[in-house]
Amino acid sequence: MTAAARVLSVNVGRPRPNPHKRLRETGIHKEPVEALDVRDPGPKRGGLGSGVVGDTIGDTRHHGGVTQAVYAYAAEDLRWWGERLGRDLPAGLFGENLTTEGLDLTHALVGETWRLTSPGSDEVVLRVEAPRIPCATFAGVMQERGWVKRFTAEGRTGAYLSVVRPGTIGSGAAVEVSRPGHDVDLLTVFRGLTGDLDAARRVVEANVLHPSEHADLERVVGARTD
Repeated sequence: MTAAARVLSVNVGRPRPNPHKRLRETGIHKEPVEALDVRDPGPKRGGLGSGVVGDTIGDTRHHGGVTQAVYAYAAEDLRWWGERLGRDLPAGLFGENLTTEGLDLTHALVGETWRLTSPGSDEVVLRVEAPRIPCATFAGVMQERGWVKRFTAEGRTGAYLSVVRPGTIGSGAAVEVSRPGHDVDLLTVFRGLTGDLDAARRVVEANVLHPSEHADLERVVGARTD
């Protein structure tokens, strides 16, 4: 955590045609707004979808639900990618609801909580749950050759969060981080989900993931060791 940790931009996605033809629409194109309301969306199947009121999720099979209620990406990582791609990457382009500053999301710990305070709003509490896995829709938006492979290799995934205490988050909200007593970060979880068996075993043994995410990783380990 740093004293300057804050939300630079809050972003909401309206439905647009999906560049990945399997799905008719997507909400990955996020645009900045003054404030957004967050809530617990319930389960991925049969729930409300996004944890952000008014935010669109086109692929409800793979996105949304309790552990993917809100997506955050660091402005520092957007700038890092922009320098390497030779293009400006505005807030919301990666599909993030929160564009943050002063937070190392790659090494955010599973289970750490963020207390967000905006002027005139109640305190909102979010919990770090899982890394983002790049998909074909993301690749279609970026239009960069080998994007999924490149994004995976770097591991700058951003953070999926659950909503512990609902409320309103405004642009400029201050973020206070409370970290748990283990050292399992999002990069370790991501590596475990994308082929690193040792990392996967470490995360499973630590038993720090939400039960649904834990079960997914257990299946990965089982498939690799059978």
